Amino acid sequence: MPKTASLPEIFQGKNVLVTGGLGFIGSNLARRLVQYQANVLIVDSLIPQYGGNLFNIDGIEDKVRVNIADVRDQYSMSYLVRDQDYIFNLAGQVSHIDSMQDPFTDLEINCKSQLSILEACRHNNPRVKIVFAGTRQQYGKPDYLPVDENHPLHPTDVNGINKMAGEWYHILYNNVYGIRAASLRLTNTYGPRQLMKHDRQGFASVFIRQAIEGETIKIFGQGKQIRDFNFVEDVVDAFLLVAGYNDCNGNIYNLGGDEPMMLIDFVKLLLEVAGGGNYEMVPFPEDKKIIDIGDYYADYRRIRATLGWRYKTTMREGLAKTIEFYRTCKEHYWPND
Repeated sequence: MPKTASLPEIFQGKNVLVTGGLGFIGSNLARRLVQYQANVLIVDSLIPQYGGNLFNIDGIEDKVRVNIADVRDQYSMSYLVRDQDYIFNLAGQVSHIDSMQDPFTDLEINCKSQLSILEACRHNNPRVKIVFAGTRQQYGKPDYLPVDENHPLHPTDVNGINKMAGEWYHILYNNVYGIRAASLRLTNTYGPRQLMKHDRQGFASVFIRQAIEGETIKIFGQGKQIRDFNFVEDVVDAFLLVAGYNDCNGNIYNLGGDEPMMLIDFVKLLLEVAGGGNYEMVPFPEDKKIIDIGDYYADYRRIRATLGWRYKTTMREGLAKTIEFYRTCKEHYWPND
């Protein structure tokens, strides 16, 4: 697709499959695709602990098709990938703790199911373009900062290993079978429609929920761990750009932000935007300490140079939008009492 074409022009009238499309990033992506008048098929297992939520498509439910299916079901995927122009492959198990407690389920979802999707495409739709959702966790504890795409991969948990394998299956099928594929290594994505019902999918959603509730936020250690962040709408931009332009085929891209900050500074800003609350320092739980990666922030110059993607939403702006969303819709996201 020539770069003179805009994203709405690229996706208008196209058939687009979003795996994990009732989840956080997938549903925000589906909403944008509806704006672009794409024909959107959402596939999601709605397994409760993985983040699928029917309210995430509130207001567009009559503009998308939803198939409740598990990406581990090879027969279903062989049918569902047919006639798709694009696949955004976001289905996955993203909890690092869960991957250590139940490594075989993580293997099934983040590794074996990725092969099932790719094999389904190879046999039933080899012309499709696929964008895979990777993770910063594939790098493990950084050897240097900022982390670029040439940084060695030495994951600290089972999730990172399986996501690394899932990513490289996509690159292999691009290189060997000509199935156009690319991967985005995501950092801490936050924003509306994120899973809030439990605490196993990253600290950002936990802290945001606690700030809104006026609870005391518990920060592990001294709170000096550095992280970078992306607002979900900026992440959606990146997925669409990588899908839309063939310069990206076979490549891997970091996403990242221009405001890396220590966790304690993130919490202070969050509480300021939320208009109150407090925090306390607590010792690092052993199960989290042994897989913590220390400081991390990404070098995203590759995707900026190739596609012009950049971090646009400031932390203050993004947190304000996120807090406003959950204060309006919290009954659809909060844990059941």
